[in-house]
This record gives sequence, structure tokens and C-alpha cells, in this order.
Amino acid sequence: MDKLIKTIAKSGSFRAYVLDSTQTVRTSQEKHQTLSSSTVALGRTLIANQILAANQKGKSKVTLKIIGNGSFGHIISVADTAGHVKGYIQNSGVDIKKTASGEVLVGPFMGQGQFVAIIDYGIGRPYTSTTPLVSGEIGEDFTYFLSESEQIPCAVGLNVLLDQDDKVKVAGGFMLQALPEADETEIRRFEKRIQNMPAISTLLEAENPTQALIEAIYAEEAYKILSEEELSFACDCTRERFTEALRTLALEELEAMKEEDQGAEIICQFCGKAYTFNEKDLEEIISDKA
Repeated sequence: MDKLIKTIAKSGSFRAYVLDSTQTVRTSQEKHQTLSSSTVALGRTLIANQILAANQKGKSKVTLKIIGNGSFGHIISVADTAGHVKGYIQNSGVDIKKTASGEVLVGPFMGQGQFVAIIDYGIGRPYTSTTPLVSGEIGEDFTYFLSESEQIPCAVGLNVLLDQDDKVKVAGGFMLQALPEADETEIRRFEKRIQNMPAISTLLEAENPTQALIEAIYAEEAYKILSEEELSFACDCTRERFTEALRTLALEELEAMKEEDQGAEIICQFCGKAYTFNEKDLEEIISDKA
């Protein structure tokens, strides 16, 4: 089971979230049949949104949109404070690697654009915050977003590592944030430690990836665990929701579906599940609207 562990330095100067999101990203790859670059880009977005949602209170929902003008198109994700996340990438078929190293490329195919977070607190108008993409690598864009939107020094690491068959091997990440109590000396000490950390892919391949991340972040610093929460890829789509969507269509469109197509099939963008409506189903909807 994937998990997110929230920690805080005993000095009260820093907090860190560490995540093992392997199954989350593996499930998204299976549902969307993404190729290598698309898998990594979507996976990093899902992990970033798991962190954003974990930062909220109550029953908030966070919609994260990575809006680029490159080959990927847009990447959309929705996460809640219960650890559930879903998402999709417009172009699931980007599969580009460096010839020499086999490194999966992401940034060049995200292009220029915006990093948009929409937080719905369930009490009315959602809060929207937007920053420009700085590299398209998503982790760096997320770091910039947090620094600009919250005005707090932070460090973020996100990664998705694929195996020889381009299937998800490990995925996860961390976020380290300075709290108001942190002084400049402490900030510099943590900055140096983050700069000297092993590659995040190496830490994620450890037998206990979340513990490896925690130890790399804190080293000899004392810390305490605040909570441990389960994470998962989960879509809340339902037949009833798509029925309501059909009800919003004009009668002429519904009649055409019934007479010309003998029904309709709606596929959820977030999870790929198909919902079929036959002629009788459409007739019931038409009758209700008439």
C-alpha cells in the first residue's frame, strides 16, 4: 500500500512529507496505457497533487493542471485529503529517451505554460493559484509554485523510475518546508543536506523508501513522525454522474444518439472506465426532458 508520512524537526524549524506512490503511478499507467515519457510526466503530477492535498484541511479537493504547449498537452489531476488521487494526460503516447543513457525525457515535451492549483474547500468559490512553468520537469515547477504561492523556502523531489519494459518500478517523492521558526543557519544546513542527497531514484529503490527519504532529509537532526496516511489512485466516477451529464444535452443530440448510433458510450477521462447507454436508457432520459 502506498503511503505518505508527515514529519517535523524536533526544533520546530522544518517539516517534511515523504511519499511512496509506486502503486498509485503503476495503476495510472495501467488504466491509461501510457508510454515512457507520458508515464513519468503523469506520475510526477499525481505525486505533486498528493503532496498538495496532504497540505489541506477538512474535506478539501485539489485540482492540479499542468498546462503546457508541448507534445503532452495538458495533465489534469484531482486529489482529496483522504489520500485519493486520479488524473490523466492528453497525449499518453510520448515515448522519448536519451539514446546514450536511456533517460526518459519530460521537460522538452511539456513546453511552456502554467502550473495551476485549484483548491475547493467545499464552502463556495474555490481558490486558484497560478505560476508559470519554469522547466516542464514538474518537480522544479512544483517547487517554484510552492515558493511563490506560500512564500516559504522549500525543496521538492519527485520521480518515477521505469524498469526495462518501461513499466513503473518505483515512484514517490518528498517535500521539505522551512517553518517560521527556522533561522538562516538552519536553512543553510538543510539546503546543503538536500543538495548532497543521493539521487531520489536511489532512495526510492531502497527496501524501505520512505524511511530512506526521511534519513536523507534529517540525517543527525532529531525529528518526530506526525502521521502516516494511505495513498491510492481512485476515481469517483459513477454511472449516475454521466447520466446527469447526458441530461444536460439538447433533445436533438439525444435523439440523434438514439436513432443514428443506437446508444452512447461515455469513457471517463480520469480512469478509462466505459459507461454504455442503450436506446432504452436514452429514451428514458429523453422522456424526462420532454
